[in-house]
Amino acid sequence: MRPAKILMLWSVLLCAGLTWAQSAEKDPAAVLEFGAAASHNLKDGGSSFGPTFAVEFTPIENWLELEAGVTPLVSRHATEWDTDLIFKKPWTLSRKVELMLGAGPEWIHTNESGKSPDSVAGEAVLDLMFWPAKRHRFGWYLEPGYEYGLGRAHEQSVGISGGLLVAIH
Repeated sequence: MRPAKILMLWSVLLCAGLTWAQSAEKDPAAVLEFGAAASHNLKDGGSSFGPTFAVEFTPIENWLELEAGVTPLVSRHATEWDTDLIFKKPWTLSRKVELMLGAGPEWIHTNESGKSPDSVAGEAVLDLMFWPAKRHRFGWYLEPGYEYGLGRAHEQSVGISGGLLVAIH
């Protein structure tokens, strides 16, 4: 749980700094994502589920968005903590719909049968954001993804997450 606490503290401090640095503009300083995630391992066929939390901000308007997130996934015999940093290219499809394509590194901590191995992976995602109101305060997201482990087992998995977006202005 230590990496999750560090990520949460880092994201709160980052959001606070971005909020103070913002001028009077329409775009949010950061977007918080709260949702649920499901993952299916392509190597052994196992599935896992859990909550997910991420914070996203835009360092370069219309070119780069960064998302830092943590997802604890639980399966029948293991618990896995995924912590990632995704670099995304955004496209605005309409005033209410955004599409992003992203990739980045992921750190995976697994507790399985008394073992606690750590590994690194690469992750690619497609992120769809839906903002029902004109002013982007609350919305919904759906994010399918693919993960390739760089550890000895070279595990591969596909997953999907979705949930609530909360904009911080």
